[in-house]
Amino acid sequence: MTEDRPRNLRAMLAEAKDLSELMVDLAYAALYFSDPDMATEVDELELQMTVLVQQMRAVCVMAVRHPREAEGMASVLQVISAIERIGNDAVDIARIVTRKLGIPAELVADMSHAEEVSHRLVVNEGSHMAGSTLGALELPVVAGMRVMAIRRDRSWITDVGGDQLVMSGDVLFLRGSPAGIVRLHELAAAPVWEEPQLSEDPWFSDLDRAVNVLVEMKDLSEAAVGLAYSALVLSDRGLAAQVRLLEGRLDEMNHQLELWVLRAAAQNINPAPLRGLLHLGQVAEDIGDQARQMVALLETGEEVHPILEIALGDSEEVVVDLPVAAGSEADGVLLKDLALNIEPGFTVLAIRRAGRYMYRPRGNVVLLVGDEIIASGPDEGREALSTRLGWNLVRESATRY
Repeated sequence: MTEDRPRNLRAMLAEAKDLSELMVDLAYAALYFSDPDMATEVDELELQMTVLVQQMRAVCVMAVRHPREAEGMASVLQVISAIERIGNDAVDIARIVTRKLGIPAELVADMSHAEEVSHRLVVNEGSHMAGSTLGALELPVVAGMRVMAIRRDRSWITDVGGDQLVMSGDVLFLRGSPAGIVRLHELAAAPVWEEPQLSEDPWFSDLDRAVNVLVEMKDLSEAAVGLAYSALVLSDRGLAAQVRLLEGRLDEMNHQLELWVLRAAAQNINPAPLRGLLHLGQVAEDIGDQARQMVALLETGEEVHPILEIALGDSEEVVVDLPVAAGSEADGVLLKDLALNIEPGFTVLAIRRAGRYMYRPRGNVVLLVGDEIIASGPDEGREALSTRLGWNLVRESATRY
């Protein structure tokens, strides 16, 4: 194993999780911006994923020294396979661009209203961003968006960390809440952003319904993956059950999508863009399937190796589970008014109330004392999130893994 590769399974698992998420983000961004270069970059990342997966599987095999250890390690291999498949799904999304399968303009416009969006930003000379590191800018905290990749001239930078210097002329590709885009443009001294719009007289048909369903499928598939990681980190069978429900709903929605696309094709509509719709529906469904595979062992009560909890909670984005304290800033407040996706840059995956879950809760949910907030976001924002929910975070010492 080369020195630039992780030295242990824990580090490799965390890297694989982050890499698969980066691939999906870049693939959707390539679709949104019709950028074949970004789509090609996803193919390059797949090669890295293939090597990483092979290394992890080898470590798993070598680590089993006794038959009783095999069952626990099997859970690790199952998660590794699911992460690999999610990376493959990202490649399938990118190939809509490289193979020119086509996508309706209505979908591109609707993608700007998704739970999280991809955004492209040019850093102008003399702006607040130029000459600063990503760590100093704290974009996930300030604007609720994180940098996925940087294009500098003709080169791509995909391994972006806090010490990455941002230069004038850089093109940043970000992902996060659309509410933070205006602030981003201010920081980059970029022109005022105007979101994509449909034509003045949009037509309504089964195709419109298909596009709306596909946007929701995108959100639900990403929510399913986030909840699956949360379930493993928190050893929460209730969250695992929610992943199963989401996976079933994605199956049903894909059936609806196929029906509506076929009906639209019968209305003398250009069939070329419809291929991309069907392709995206299948990918979103498969991502949901992989989320379900990750938590299958939790649901059946089988042994789950503890390294999964440690490694998946050790990636660039962390998962937290915090209750709303009485008298806190969140007590009795609408979720949208808290704007946690802007400050401190956390996405609320679910709210657990009286033993039941609300996944991907909408902004009009009023938070109550005792609500457990399950959210993912940047590690540097954990203290701020804890404070807003009424708690002082005490970080534990490093683990032995």
